[in-house]
Amino acid sequence: MTESIKITAIINIMITNTLETLRPKKLSDYIGQENIVKTLKLFIDAVRKRGKPSEHILFYGPPGIGKTTLAYIVANELKGEIKVTSGATITKTGDLAAILTNLKDNDVLFIDEIHRLPKPVEEMLYPVMEEYSLDIIIGKGPSARTVRLSVPRITIIGATTKLALLSAPLRDRFGLLLRIDYYHNKDIEKIILRSSKILNLPITKEAISQISLRSRKTPRLANRILRRARDILEVDRHTVIDEKLVDKLFSLLEIDANGLTKIDRDYLEVLGKKFSNLPVGVETIASALSEDVRTVEEFIEPYLLRLGFIKKSSRGRSLTPKALSTIKSPSSLPSLFS
Repeated sequence: MTESIKITAIINIMITNTLETLRPKKLSDYIGQENIVKTLKLFIDAVRKRGKPSEHILFYGPPGIGKTTLAYIVANELKGEIKVTSGATITKTGDLAAILTNLKDNDVLFIDEIHRLPKPVEEMLYPVMEEYSLDIIIGKGPSARTVRLSVPRITIIGATTKLALLSAPLRDRFGLLLRIDYYHNKDIEKIILRSSKILNLPITKEAISQISLRSRKTPRLANRILRRARDILEVDRHTVIDEKLVDKLFSLLEIDANGLTKIDRDYLEVLGKKFSNLPVGVETIASALSEDVRTVEEFIEPYLLRLGFIKKSSRGRSLTPKALSTIKSPSSLPSLFS
């Protein structure tokens, strides 16, 4: 391969990656979460007026709803670079010190799953957030001494799916606590339309509506389904993503009209058929599904609870009348209780 061909190939890859980056880069391009966007715009305008950041931001909410995307947008709006890390990867104070010493004014340090920070690292973060200072201990034993280093005026953005696991001292040091909730279907449809334009995918309104209904009000899932629709479009040589194509896709992915996957339907079948809808403990349900309890509690049940399909009590889990009527309807899951 000649040098010019190599350069052309690299440019093509860069163009492709740019086109397929679905994350918006500006607040004006962000769809949904109107109150969050207004609050962040006020924060960014205030920082620009002062010329330096003075507050830190904590995003919390379910996975896949845009916490990381908003962190990238804030960094871009502040004209700074973003350093992305997670609470699980910063295992010792030296890791945090190495990250902080490589940042500049107006940069953003984004810590995903911040509730997983080890206690020593968390405590080291306190003076950084309050005074933009980093305390480092040099030496050991009686000769040990503390050295305070200045840290650039950065914005720390934390993200967590479990706010309750965040310690109160760390939580209280964030000036903005913003809860990002699930999206409305209309906003999900706008996101799908925007993503389809970026990916250069022809798609009908009916297909957009069907994908939206099955995306669990989560942009990440909507974009994931759209990418799989693109696979069928390219492999089967369709000209447009229409209702027929997405019906085939949902059949392959085993996603029904309520956005329920096979494991969700298996859960409902365990309660409704195997245990005759009597209250059942989560350990029993997990055993019947051959899954661990944490998967059941954190992955399966939240969406079913949000749909109002199950109810929890001191005696266990059981199906609601809404779930029973939906399951017995011809358009949903007719085989479960036949």
